[in-house]
Parts: sequence; C-alpha cells; structure tokens
Amino acid sequence: MRARHAIPLALLLASAAAAPLQAASFDCARAQSPDERAVCADPELSALDSEMGGLWYAYSRIPLLMGANGVRQDDARAFLEARGKCGGDTACLTALYRQRIATLKGQIADFLKSMPPR
Repeated sequence: MRARHAIPLALLLASAAAAPLQAASFDCARAQSPDERAVCADPELSALDSEMGGLWYAYSRIPLLMGANGVRQDDARAFLEARGKCGGDTACLTALYRQRIATLKGQIADFLKSMPPR
C-alpha cells in the first residue's frame, strides 16, 4: 500500500469499526423475515452481516456524484432483495454476503486509488 493511502484507509477502517458491535447490523429482536432470522441464528452469517454493515458504513461516507449515489442505493436495495430471496438458506446467504463484502471492499479500494497524492 502506498503511503498516500495509509491515512485515508485508516480513517475509513476506523469509521467502520466505530459502528456499534452487535450480533448483526440490524436489531435481531425485530427480525421477522426468514433471511433476517437465519442471519441472527447463525454466528458466521451474523459476523458476515456485521462486516458488511461496517463496510457499507465506510462506503456510504465516500462522496459520489449524484448519479453514482443513486446506483449505490440501488445496489444496496438489490442486495436486500437478493437476501430475501435466499430465505433461510444459509449457503445462499453466505455466498451472497461474501460477494457483497468483496464488492464493497473493491469499491472502497477504487476510491482510495483515485485520491490525489498528498
């Protein structure tokens, strides 16, 4: 990693870590759908959901042009829709979360690469 990216990356990771720690990125006491209940019941899925929530928090703080911001929101809605289609299938949910986490990490890395040198 180049030195110019070290500070912004540290700030993004710190902001992701600043999100409150909990079993999932949502309130499991209010989980109603099969996908939400599956995430809350499975420690691995819960951990993946928490990781994705932290990455989403960091990614959502990256300034984007208006059209790109709309795409960002559409992608988030598409993830939730796909998660709902998985229902309680933990294999489906695990694959979906791993894919979303990889996508968010890539988007954050792309932003960091585009930053001008300090």
